[in-house]
Amino acid sequence: MKTIKDIFTMLFKKRHKNEPWLDYYSREERSIKFTNKSIYDFMIDGVGEDKDYIALNYFENRISYNEFLDNINICARALRSFGVKEKDIVTICLPNMPEAIYAFYACNKIGAIADMVHPLSSPEQIRFYLKENKSRFLFLVDFDYENYKEVLEDTLVYKTILVSPKLSMPLGLSIGYTLTRSIKTKRPSLRDKDYMSWKEFMGKGLTYNKDYKADVKKDDTAVILHSGGTTGTPKGIMISNYSFNALAQQSAVNVIDVRPKDKIVTILPIFHGFGLGVCVHTPLCLKVETILMPEYEPNRFYKIWKNDRPNVILGVPTLWEGMMSNKKFDDVDMSQLKYIVSGGDYLSIPMETKINEFLHKHGAHVNIMKGYGMTESVAATAYTFPGTNEPGSIGIPMVGNSYKICNPETGEELELGEEGEICVNGPTLMTGYLNNPKETKNMLRKHKDGKTWLHTGDIGYIASNGIIFYTQRLKRMIIVSGFNVYPSMIEEVLETHPAIKKACVIGIPHPYKMHVPKAFLILNEGYSDSGKLKRELKDMCKETLSVFAVPKDFEIRKEFPKTLYSKVDYKQLEKEELDKNKA
Repeated sequence: MKTIKDIFTMLFKKRHKNEPWLDYYSREERSIKFTNKSIYDFMIDGVGEDKDYIALNYFENRISYNEFLDNINICARALRSFGVKEKDIVTICLPNMPEAIYAFYACNKIGAIADMVHPLSSPEQIRFYLKENKSRFLFLVDFDYENYKEVLEDTLVYKTILVSPKLSMPLGLSIGYTLTRSIKTKRPSLRDKDYMSWKEFMGKGLTYNKDYKADVKKDDTAVILHSGGTTGTPKGIMISNYSFNALAQQSAVNVIDVRPKDKIVTILPIFHGFGLGVCVHTPLCLKVETILMPEYEPNRFYKIWKNDRPNVILGVPTLWEGMMSNKKFDDVDMSQLKYIVSGGDYLSIPMETKINEFLHKHGAHVNIMKGYGMTESVAATAYTFPGTNEPGSIGIPMVGNSYKICNPETGEELELGEEGEICVNGPTLMTGYLNNPKETKNMLRKHKDGKTWLHTGDIGYIASNGIIFYTQRLKRMIIVSGFNVYPSMIEEVLETHPAIKKACVIGIPHPYKMHVPKAFLILNEGYSDSGKLKRELKDMCKETLSVFAVPKDFEIRKEFPKTLYSKVDYKQLEKEELDKNKA
């Protein structure tokens, strides 16, 4: 809690010239001590004696901490009964469902490493992940069995636990799921001992009575998450207990108004650091009811807002677009909302303005906040809160983190206000990429100050007041006749036009300029593709942007290709244009 003296210091006396963001934190916040406990033990400490509180809410099946912790313990014993030991890698390929959370904490309790994988990964991706990390135990959502069964034969996995999304649903919904989806799901033969149901697996845990808790160290790898890294090839990102818990402690500082028994909607996937770290581990440690959504379904999302009245929700920009275009939300009261946070992708100023107008229209007393980070730092490393939430900004470094801006070519540190590559130092950095020291060295670099800095590959700058602005992915920058052009700047201009719902700009080949910008557009309702509209957009760009940044072409789309993490897949658009150019 900030004292009058701290507030006076923040407002009138800037003491931290080189790290001006520190003036926004109280002395107590700046001196935070990060825990050395395991992920499981830190969560247990957070819960304390309040085990009758609700931990998880899954389709309105409310699971208390008592039941939650019991299931973790049974799952941990079951893993031990199959010979899973400390530092073994267990792959969890499940959507947001209680069984996935049990498995995650159970792995940590016995000292195993939880490898979190997207359940919609391609068979070849699954093969790569499992062979790369030599995982031998797999939790797999049952509808993936048919897709992956042949691939699994080519890996070291000796036991696969098939888990149905219906297991923790209330009876009525479970029956409905069985009749509409589960009945169509193919399953292995009963004679195939490589597979087992979740119920059979947990039964093994009930009869196992040997010691199963491990002595987990803070620097032990706890989680493996997956990302493309700087080269676009799959990478296993190793996160320690210390780093994962530090994120939860940082997040707690920035959401000081959150109280036990508040409610958070967890729609961000648990195979992503943002979803697992910020939307599962953090709220569970704060005794916040965690409402799990295994997939985005507009009607279900609306019902949660209407019936559960959540206090916190985090999402990506596409989620807010879907919410604002859903007519059912016209009657939703959002006055209970304490925090709404956008991350995972850039939120343009026009979209930020639209969301805030929408929130205020529905009774909310808050503006949308933004987070910035990478999987290589678990999730967020910067965050906005009142006083730092300037339009277009990504806030200030979370407590314990440091930022600097470096020349992308020389690595030289730049002054406040100068634009360059964003570099991050702090307690949440990964320990490295699995089996890839070369790429690790490229991302984590020791500077002259003796500290290790994560080179994000993002361009931005730090204002004199310590607030950070993200400009662009370094690799998205378009060089037009030798001039740097930033697609995000063009997108922001285009999205101010009433016809434009969403814009994505890429560079396309040009015979003598090397590359020129091309804009892909999604239109709002009531507007249609026409030469007149494209001329308007071009004229608007000419008035606002440099001549090099005016798009050469405009293409209207009904939707954009998306990555597995629901971001606009601009690389796919680039590939389509290259294929078109070759043809």
